[in-house]
Amino acid sequence: MPNDYIVFLLGEWAGQVNIGSIALKTALIVIMSVVLGCERSRNRHAAGLRTFIVLSIASLYAGIGDLYFITNPDLKVGFPILSAAVFIGISIITANTIIFSSKNQIMGLTTSVSMWAMSILSSVLGFGLYTAALIGFIVLLVGLLAFSKMEKYIKDKSNHFEIHLELQSRGSIREFVTAAREFGLTVDNLELNPAYANSGLSVYTVKFTIVKKELRKKSHSDIVEALSVLDCVYYIEQIG
Repeated sequence: MPNDYIVFLLGEWAGQVNIGSIALKTALIVIMSVVLGCERSRNRHAAGLRTFIVLSIASLYAGIGDLYFITNPDLKVGFPILSAAVFIGISIITANTIIFSSKNQIMGLTTSVSMWAMSILSSVLGFGLYTAALIGFIVLLVGLLAFSKMEKYIKDKSNHFEIHLELQSRGSIREFVTAAREFGLTVDNLELNPAYANSGLSVYTVKFTIVKKELRKKSHSDIVEALSVLDCVYYIEQIG
């Protein structure tokens, strides 16, 4: 039986493989996956509620199965076979959810890591480590909810930022760069986006450094809005 505080409170049955413990673990993991899935769906990420529920239940029952195999001496299984197979499968699935958008922006990274983390927590719960799974889930949820705002604040205070830029013509790039420099920005990198080759527009990914002291007091969104009024700009937005 796992050395777990919640198992100690509930009794030995909670750390064993039986109908009661399976029902309890299933209820807990459904609640956890619903909360995390709703958080991802609320932010319009591809992997949402149903994905997290299915993934979590599969990982949970892999952990329960491995617990039964390992604790049953007649089976002579000393390695968590099912959980290892699930981790390999989840690694492949989460890797495929990370994509590059047409704006050269990485998408799905946080959701992929969250799926991977939820799979591990589900297997931990399946092995009967209730306390570790619940603490890990709380930390994961707080990280997604609280630190996203902190990350956004830190990025907006940085002197470096990146934009997606669409110009009326390729010849307009010189005009845009000149205007950006006069505005107080240094162009660190400028890449032509091949995804828009046949669109009739000249599309770039541009990385800036803010060099003018007065400009550093403004937010990145204010700077992007100021650049959007240039005649040569068809569309502009900040990346990240």
